[in-house]
Amino acid sequence: MTKDPANLDQVSVTALKGVGGKLAEKLGKLGINTLQDLLFHLPLRYLDRTRVTPIGALQPNVNAVIEGEIRAVDVVYGRRRSLVCRLQDGSGTTTLRFYHFSGAQKQRLTPGTRLRCFGESRRGASGLEFYHPEYEFLDGAEAVALDDRLTPVYPATEGLTQQRIRALASQALTFLDRHPLTELLPDDLRRELDQVPLADALRYLHAPPRQADVARLMDGTHPYQQRLAFEELLAHHLSLLVLRQQTQAEGAPSLAPDPALHKQFLSQLPFQLTGAQQRVSREIAEDLVKPIPMLRLVQGDVGSGKTLVAALAALTAVASGYQAAIMAPTEILAEQHRNNFGGWLEPLGIELGWLTGRLTAARRREQLARLASGEARVVVGTHALFQEEVEFANLGLVIIDEQHRFGVHQRLELRQKGSRTGLRPHQLIMTATPIPRTLAMSAYADLDTSVIDELPPGRTPVTTVVISEQRRPEVIERVSRACEQGRQAYWVCTLIEESETLAAQAAEATAENLAAALPHLRVGLVHGRLKAKEKEAVMAAFKAAELDLLVATTVIEVGVDVPNASLMIIENPERLGLAQLHQLRGRVGRGSEASHCVLLYGSPLSRQSRERLAVMRDSSDGFVIAERDLELRGPGEVLGTRQTGEMQFRIADLQRDADLLPRVQAGAQQLLGRHPALCNAIMERWLGDNRRYFQV
Repeated sequence: MTKDPANLDQVSVTALKGVGGKLAEKLGKLGINTLQDLLFHLPLRYLDRTRVTPIGALQPNVNAVIEGEIRAVDVVYGRRRSLVCRLQDGSGTTTLRFYHFSGAQKQRLTPGTRLRCFGESRRGASGLEFYHPEYEFLDGAEAVALDDRLTPVYPATEGLTQQRIRALASQALTFLDRHPLTELLPDDLRRELDQVPLADALRYLHAPPRQADVARLMDGTHPYQQRLAFEELLAHHLSLLVLRQQTQAEGAPSLAPDPALHKQFLSQLPFQLTGAQQRVSREIAEDLVKPIPMLRLVQGDVGSGKTLVAALAALTAVASGYQAAIMAPTEILAEQHRNNFGGWLEPLGIELGWLTGRLTAARRREQLARLASGEARVVVGTHALFQEEVEFANLGLVIIDEQHRFGVHQRLELRQKGSRTGLRPHQLIMTATPIPRTLAMSAYADLDTSVIDELPPGRTPVTTVVISEQRRPEVIERVSRACEQGRQAYWVCTLIEESETLAAQAAEATAENLAAALPHLRVGLVHGRLKAKEKEAVMAAFKAAELDLLVATTVIEVGVDVPNASLMIIENPERLGLAQLHQLRGRVGRGSEASHCVLLYGSPLSRQSRERLAVMRDSSDGFVIAERDLELRGPGEVLGTRQTGEMQFRIADLQRDADLLPRVQAGAQQLLGRHPALCNAIMERWLGDNRRYFQV
């Protein structure tokens, strides 16, 4: 073994006895390359081998240690041959069953032999049985000592047994005894935040004593697990705060509104801004005038008027001689923004640019030239906006819609396209997906937050009903009646093509069936695989009331605004998350007519699906729905893979550990203020290579 090193994060696992190149490669698959990695590779659960359970007290599906005497042994021939031992103690009898056994094993397991066994008791042909339990013989005069600690069960990979990982973790703990892992939380801060020493937590979690609170260990709420979760959450929070510091240290153009232009813009609107829109616009204006980059997230429920607030911000940039860029995740949403911004800004003499991945080469060159020259004051586009060859004359404001579909590093790439003076553009992030407080405190810690919590007057709440697929004919009749009365309807499918494995009809088949069932209606179809021009033509026809019923996939989730559409049918809603269902439902109720959403589910529904659909039926508050979505699906699903790809936690769980976040926030601020040198070390320990996302 090599000389003991001082920093366990620098020591390869090959320093452990018995670890060569092949074993190190297997450990690497689990992300274990150093002794620190191994110490942070915590058990998933624990087995209790510290006490013997009387056979008469056994419960099904529970791991237990039992002791007894073999009373009978037989080879039983059924569908599979098995060796069956009847084991008895003073309280009862159970069966040990081995489907794979050797002659030598059979010879040793004889009546009168005493055994200690460990395994899971399950219901079997003869009552409670143990299948292939671990066992040892108790034939010596001295009683064999029971374990004095709980047995850890680790995340593993092919070729790595639990015994091997336990032995390696035990070795790593001996290193920890001689060279404690560097404690990165200062003692005063650790005591203030009520956190135990890190090394104590690791020793305990790899080998908990027999009296440990197993229930808390199993659900991850034990104080020693919380110590590690706290530091990991702290590292993520620090990375976002450091990102914010770096961004705001760079300087930004001071953007001030032109009162006359502002008044002219508002005078052309057929409505008044809501109080919430006015408040959020003021918050944005206060940020834009400062010479440091704005980093603001605007949350607003579907239809709350976020786009108008963004247009006012773009107008301020233009009035100050700068360009504004609006980036959307889909072509449909980008097209919607182009129409809205064009309708508002072009009458004021402000030229719009347009950039998506589907432009022809000639049109693309033309648009790139207009951006580089400054002719296009405001540009709308998709992710094509942050491609390398895109240059702006003097970009002062970046507006990103549905940020969680892009991810932190992609919006940072757009930030790099600031003005040629070296100043960074201001950033305004918009989302119609209300973000639960816990996610806002963690995933968006680098952003200030504004909430548009008021719907424009005249908007009617959407009534939601949950109906079984078996009542489909009634639902089709309801669509027919609504369209005959001059209104329009959406029919949303969750698939594009037929699939044998999924019990949902595809959009094409649904459109054909509905057209046949409703021959008097004009039925259109839109899905993600249509060419952009075809998609735009169908959407334009629906908006112009040239179609009565639009059959669509979830591509209409964001950005489609048709006030005359007052009915939406969503097939197989149990396949979608609550936030996505809420977004879809927001496509109706945009006019003054009473609107309805029918969730047409396939039977049978799981318990969780029933709960989720009940939330949709009972609430129209996006924030209530978002909190329930987080509870039911977890942060990975709520935020989307692109965002959570940068937020992979080894130990922490945003939902379970939400109560740690206020202390995490306080601790991060104190560390940055009082111990800035330790911040990098904490981020390096927990984020490693993922820190590249915060250094773009």
